Amino acid sequence: MDRQKAKTKRRTRRRIQARRRVRGTPGRPRLAIFRSLNHIYAQVIDDLAGKTLAAASTRESKLGLSNTGDAKAASAVGAALAERAKAGGVEKVVFDRGGFRYHGRIKALADAARKAGLEF
Repeated sequence: MDRQKAKTKRRTRRRIQARRRVRGTPGRPRLAIFRSLNHIYAQVIDDLAGKTLAAASTRESKLGLSNTGDAKAASAVGAALAERAKAGGVEKVVFDRGGFRYHGRIKALADAARKAGLEF
């Protein structure tokens, strides 16, 4: 098996294990993260209703980012997501790191969301 396929398979296994334990409810929706090589995406999801309550990513031109694949960009996404979630009435979330290690861009996004007022 080629190395990239093996990495993807391991991440998928970690993601599925985490999703067995993390479930978004109307009172405490799930903050889901996806990190690609160039961008980072985040959503606040109510799993019971199957609806996305708020979303943000580095692909949005409103954030005015020059680099989209660094921790500074992830912090901007975290702050924007927290602001949108709070506008939608969400104060508390459960964090779903999507099988990624909690460091670098994932940690920067989470810290920025906490600083902007989301509780998890």
